[in-house]
Formats: sequence, structure tokens, C-alpha cells
Amino acid sequence: MIQKRSIALCIVLTFVTCGIYGLYWIAKINDEINAIANDQQAPSGGVVILLSIVTCGIYSIYWCYKMGEKVDYINQQRGIPSSGTAVLYLILGLFISIVAYALMQDSINKTLDFDAARYQQPNNQ
Repeated sequence: MIQKRSIALCIVLTFVTCGIYGLYWIAKINDEINAIANDQQAPSGGVVILLSIVTCGIYSIYWCYKMGEKVDYINQQRGIPSSGTAVLYLILGLFISIVAYALMQDSINKTLDFDAARYQQPNNQ
């Protein structure tokens, strides 16, 4: 189930656990964005973590770019203007990846809020 997460709490937990929570967070971000985008062919969060470790972080930079493309696609599906997210995530992935993860989580949270507001039925009583 996709859930909203506190970005500040995720960042603090990542630092407090010396990055271990960050790995879990990346896996959840991956799985949740893929679920929202309905991309069933995408690699799972565990595979993303494994490939990032095996490639010494190179795959994680590519992954940031692909997540940006998916965020743009998700926003297009909902009629929300979005462009350049992939390049932004790529640049942040190169230098300050935790900021890219925070922006990805923010996109998930905003999408959940948008979908909840869109599908909310008015109470006719």
C-alpha cells in the first residue's frame, strides 16, 4: 500500500541509522512510483538497491533519472504540468542524492493528495 511519508523524518532516520533507513526508503520510493505509474516491468526496490551496490552507485544515478521520467509521466496522466524532472533528479543524484529522494517522496505525497481529492465523492446527505 502506498502511504505518505514525512520527508523530514525520512531524512533524519537516514542519518541516524547511517544510511540503512535510506536504503529502505529508496526501495519504497521505487516500488511506490512504479505502482502509481502502473509500470509492472520495472525492477523492484530490492533489485535497485542491489544494482546500486554492485555498480558502486552508478546505477543509482541512472535510477534517479528514470524516476524523474516516471514522475513527469505520472503528472502528465493527471494533467499537472511537469518538465525537466528527470534532469533535475539526475543532477541531484550526482551530487546530493538525498535531496532527489526527498523530491521523489514529495511527488508521491502530492500525487496521493491529488488522487484523494479527485476521487473523493461529495456527501449527499
